[in-house]
Formats: sequence, C-alpha cells, structure tokens
Amino acid sequence: MTQSYQKLEAIEVAFDDENLVANAGLLLVSTLASKLGLADVIADKVDLTGRVGGANPASKSLTLIHAMVAGASHIDHVDMLRAGASSKLLPFHVAAPSTLGTYLRSFTFGHVRQLDEVIEEELAKAWSLGMAPAHPVRL
Repeated sequence: MTQSYQKLEAIEVAFDDENLVANAGLLLVSTLASKLGLADVIADKVDLTGRVGGANPASKSLTLIHAMVAGASHIDHVDMLRAGASSKLLPFHVAAPSTLGTYLRSFTFGHVRQLDEVIEEELAKAWSLGMAPAHPVRL
C-alpha cells in the first residue's frame, strides 16, 4: 500500500515477508501521533505533579493508546508492546503494566478533564490538516 492522505507525508507499507512483526500497523498510529505532536500536548496539558505515578504522562498515555489500538482489553496486554521488536519502532518509552496501573490510579476527575483538553487540541490539529470527516458525526 502506498498512499498519502492529503498533506501528510506518504508512508509505504509493504507486506512482503512471512516473518512480519505482529502489530506492525502501530507504525501508522505512531506516525500520526508524532505528526500531531501528541506527546508534547499531553506533557503540556496533563499535570500530575506530586501524585504517585504521575511522572512522564506522555509516554504512559501513549503506551495505553497504542496498546488499545493493538487490541489490548486489559492492562496486562500492554506487555505485547514490550515483546519482540515492537518497542524499537515506537518513539516513546513503553511502560510496564504495573507502572500504568499506578499511573491510572493517580487520576482524579480534574485530570480526566485535562485529557479532554488534549483531545480537543489534537482534533483541531487533525482537522486543520484536512483529516476531518466528510460528514460530521453528531453525538
């Protein structure tokens, strides 16, 4: 598959090896997150200062996001990102499941609202790059 989406750089994905890494599709998600500056926005907006497990919210959040995209249904599935060469492809430190559990327990309702701000900013960036849906979805 070779295609670019409007103004984003092209990414070429070739399925030509019988020994491909499972979850190789994370490269696309990781590229989009990098292009949108997701790690920087999380680091800027999510402040868990002084809370146990609150350090490095960007890498921990990105670990959770990528694990969910790869099909994780519970926190122990995060280990799939730490297996094989997957972690070498990701531009952030992949956190351990126990670290993520502590991180998630550090959240209050106010911290969830900070994540809402991250989503709002990232959607605005994505839409400005031409990634808005052709027909807006009404919730």
